[in-house]
Amino acid sequence: MRFRHPDGSTVHLAYCTNVHPAETLDGVLAQLRDHCEPVRRRLGRDRLGIGLWLARDAAHALVTDPSALRGLRTELEHRGLEVVTLNGFPYEGFGAEEVKYRVYQPDWADPERLAHTTDLARVLAQLLPDDVTEGSISTLPLAWRTAYDQERATAAHTALTTLAERLDALQELTGRSLRIGLEPEPGCTVETTRDALAPLTAIGHDRIGICVDTCHLATSFEDPHTALDALAQARVPIVKSQLSAALHAEHPHLPEVRAALAAFDEPRFLHQTRTLTAAGLRGTDDLGEALAGDALPDASPWRAHFHVPLHEAPAAPLTSTLPVLRAALTRLVGGPHPLTHHLEVETYTWQALPPELRPRARAQLADGIAAELTLARDLLTDLGLKELP
Repeated sequence: MRFRHPDGSTVHLAYCTNVHPAETLDGVLAQLRDHCEPVRRRLGRDRLGIGLWLARDAAHALVTDPSALRGLRTELEHRGLEVVTLNGFPYEGFGAEEVKYRVYQPDWADPERLAHTTDLARVLAQLLPDDVTEGSISTLPLAWRTAYDQERATAAHTALTTLAERLDALQELTGRSLRIGLEPEPGCTVETTRDALAPLTAIGHDRIGICVDTCHLATSFEDPHTALDALAQARVPIVKSQLSAALHAEHPHLPEVRAALAAFDEPRFLHQTRTLTAAGLRGTDDLGEALAGDALPDASPWRAHFHVPLHEAPAAPLTSTLPVLRAALTRLVGGPHPLTHHLEVETYTWQALPPELRPRARAQLADGIAAELTLARDLLTDLGLKELP
């Protein structure tokens, strides 16, 4: 979906396909047929943006087989789909029964991360629509915080500098300008937008910027205006923003609130949980840890890294951080010029919701994704952007 900003530039809105796990190219092609095109049809649009997630094997197959890459582009066009952004965070196994900490491997100190992201860039340069010259890829925020010492930090810095040089060369070859956005996430070396300032300033290349995920922003209790102003002041490019909402519990000390939160404590993904105290931010690596005894202070609200559907807040006594998303989006695209041109709805946890809330068939999932995109579209038009055909 494309929107015209009042300044005349185009803002792209997509939804991320990591909600449809696939490890192979055949699986990606099946996603387009079974999920993405049905969502487009529900929205009544001739064109729908998707943020592709390509696992290692699928990306490698595309970059080593030009005919396969041409075939994917043809399939996208046939189904009325376009790609200007990729989700390069998960490497493989995102559809496994248990993902948890594995999603942070390999990190940017490992050569495999550089090789995979280079493959993604080469693929994206060929998938961009003919009238689009700029693409984006979101990625792991350096590493999970443990076992990340100075030696590994130096290796990660070198890898990202090498990637920036490769993107420069790719633009010379293809005419396509691609940028990478580190995506701050609770528990990682770069947990907040503030944490991103030092490493990104040290790299000092406009190819390497930040991806602002509004669920992660909210989970860490960052104020959107303060965070985005700091990025602008530091001249850190906002490569893309993922529109998402976290799980919010206003009164976590109450038994009924604890019981409601327990329904979201599931075994597949990590749900980092945070609370803001007078002494600063406190947290646990997972929701279950927070609920176990007194691991997390409960005198103030809790937020958990659980991407809940945008259009439908959890039932009371819980809610979502949709207001944080609204505030961030206002700052991102509501001003005289957009701070980013790539927006991506990323709710990958549909099948991790409590059983009674999960879609029971493809059609229900397509309905839900279409409803999320409709909400995002309405937020954009309320900010003065005009939806394009």
